[in-house]
Amino acid sequence: MTLPETMADHWWWRPGWKPGRRFYTWHFTFRAASDVHRLAEAYRQGLAGVPGLDLVPDRWLHLTMQGLGFVDEVAEEDARAIADTAAQRLTAIAPFELRLHRPEITPEAIRWEAEPSEPPAAVRSAIRAAINDVWGQVPEAEEGFAPHVTIAYSSSEGPAAPVAQALGAVDAEPATAQIDQVALIILGRDRQMYEWEDFATLRLG
Repeated sequence: MTLPETMADHWWWRPGWKPGRRFYTWHFTFRAASDVHRLAEAYRQGLAGVPGLDLVPDRWLHLTMQGLGFVDEVAEEDARAIADTAAQRLTAIAPFELRLHRPEITPEAIRWEAEPSEPPAAVRSAIRAAINDVWGQVPEAEEGFAPHVTIAYSSSEGPAAPVAQALGAVDAEPATAQIDQVALIILGRDRQMYEWEDFATLRLG
């Protein structure tokens, strides 16, 4: 990934979003992933002195999988039916490990590219198939999925060089996370952070 010259504010209101609105989406979450927490803390400390960054605490670390739709536009019974259908499909996918190491800089975020990418893509495909089973169509494009975990969001415009310098000074061993479930969550972004409540948690395998 090419280093951007400047950072940009991540928190502009994307189409459909507004204060108080909530969104159904599928995520891997890392609440119990102590090794990921270790790595995240090393980078939070390393980035703490860089202005214009919102550092992600352990409880809100996530890997975005597949959006479903705004809560006020998706019937709860549809969300339940999709979750039930996905649960059946996900029995065919075994739990797996993800690896995170050196984060990369994008204009709006500092993030780890999760490796390997194939198992998250398989989970996403199963979820998309479940959505199609219920709705006969699937929101969001199938292509372009890049599994990643964000450690910091940019909240202002400014040069990227101080971010790169801070990242380069961090010396931390890679982290691994055991992925054995995926969550359908109700997501909000009112306070310059992605925060959520769980709607359904599904086991793999």
